[in-house]
Amino acid sequence: MTGYVSRHGTIEVAPVSITEKLFEGLLGREAEVAIVDGPTGRALTAGDVVDGIRRLAGGLTERGILPGGTVAILAPNMPEYPVVFHAVAWGGGTVTTINPTYTAPEIRHQLEDAGAVLLVTVPAFAEVAQAAIEGTAVREIVVIGGERCLSLEDVMGQPLMAQAPVDLESHVVVLPYSSGTTGRPKGVMLTHRNLVANVTQSGAVAGIGARDVAIAFLPFFHIYGMTVLMNLFLQRRAKLVTMPRFDLELFLRLIEAHRATRLYIVPPVALALAKHPLVDQFDVSSVEEIFSGAAPLGPEIEKAVGERFGARSVQGYGMTEMAPISHMTVAGNVRHGSSGQAVPSTECRIVDPLSLKDVDPGVEGELWVRGPQVMLGYLNNPQATEESLTPDGWLRTGDLAVIDDEGFMYIRDRLKELIKVKGFQVAPAEVEAALCAHDGVADAAVVGRPDDEAGEVPVAFVVRAAGAEIDEAALRAHVEGCLAHYKHPVEYRFVESVPKSASGKILRRELRAVF
Repeated sequence: MTGYVSRHGTIEVAPVSITEKLFEGLLGREAEVAIVDGPTGRALTAGDVVDGIRRLAGGLTERGILPGGTVAILAPNMPEYPVVFHAVAWGGGTVTTINPTYTAPEIRHQLEDAGAVLLVTVPAFAEVAQAAIEGTAVREIVVIGGERCLSLEDVMGQPLMAQAPVDLESHVVVLPYSSGTTGRPKGVMLTHRNLVANVTQSGAVAGIGARDVAIAFLPFFHIYGMTVLMNLFLQRRAKLVTMPRFDLELFLRLIEAHRATRLYIVPPVALALAKHPLVDQFDVSSVEEIFSGAAPLGPEIEKAVGERFGARSVQGYGMTEMAPISHMTVAGNVRHGSSGQAVPSTECRIVDPLSLKDVDPGVEGELWVRGPQVMLGYLNNPQATEESLTPDGWLRTGDLAVIDDEGFMYIRDRLKELIKVKGFQVAPAEVEAALCAHDGVADAAVVGRPDDEAGEVPVAFVVRAAGAEIDEAALRAHVEGCLAHYKHPVEYRFVESVPKSASGKILRRELRAVF
């Protein structure tokens, strides 16, 4: 076996919960502002965050939700998000984080699959939340900032002063959902040890410190924002400024106002920062590092955005299944176009996807990763777990990569059929199933088309049912009610048939060839 061991050595994973790890960066600086709501300026000190976590954990324990219950969070980035997340973790429960752009059927699937018994949301999503919980095990909806319903303050109780006992290696503390090629998103089972390991691994090489400030638009429901910003940044005693959604002008204004030192972005944002004239209207001289993840970024744009900001521009690599980081570029050791080197305590292999044998150094193959950050498996899906995890702990990433003689990893392509839209995963099979549910559709195939702004966008090839006269407008209306907007095809092409192999597998490469 040809393996690649991290050039940054190993780390010790402390036997603590993820909230105990977070408290390392909050206790002792209780009076300092830790997190600010960007649009309003509303702030929570480190002491406010700790107190809120303890009080909410106590209240949920008094209500019988904790320990052991699963709590869903359906909310945008806001100062209360880490309070809710860590209150559940502190009280011995499980959090499942839901994309706020989901429709009621998508939310309901996740609530049912995760076994959620409580849903925490905000007033703007209360109506869809109410529709989504029908038929699920959810007992109550708690609304952050709600006035005519059960509010977060109503649920607060006596502070829980110590971590509820949990098995750090086996207790699933969070269930983010990751799309797969076979249909609906799957619950990724991450333990306290997984999260603590990845915060420790990343913290050992990222160089984040108490003087750092980041503008957090990367959603906390997604593993990138969850680990790198909500957990790592606060644990390193740095400050967060939250944004509920990305808006370029607001982002730039907050960089200027708060003197942000580090930007955590995705490729479409990198493109905007490199080229949009609006950037020149703001003082962004405080920025020292721009870190892009979630999808590969071309070396030209990576270099251009750094030069425009006068900052170090780097990339990293990860997956929800790795909590998420396996590779990062370390300051002063930059290779534009590379995702960097393996973080501490991480092993890699490059494997021929057909023979499952290791390839020679410098040869392209599937990236396999092993380390303490790798998930337990997929919830309620042993088959998918078996397909992704080997018996000896290797995660098959589904990405084709090359590792050079200095340990720098370059993503070349994907074995998976996932479409990456602005860093979010879209499973073609899920969109195809939604289209085929329409009576006027006999068959459908969805593939990704390259797009300068989004990275990729879904395009649908549709076969009309016999006698049907369905058109694009009807299909757009149909998916409006069952798929989040980023999953909607941007184009519909009506075809006589969908190309398939003898075994019935869609030949997506033939469809991509028309672009």
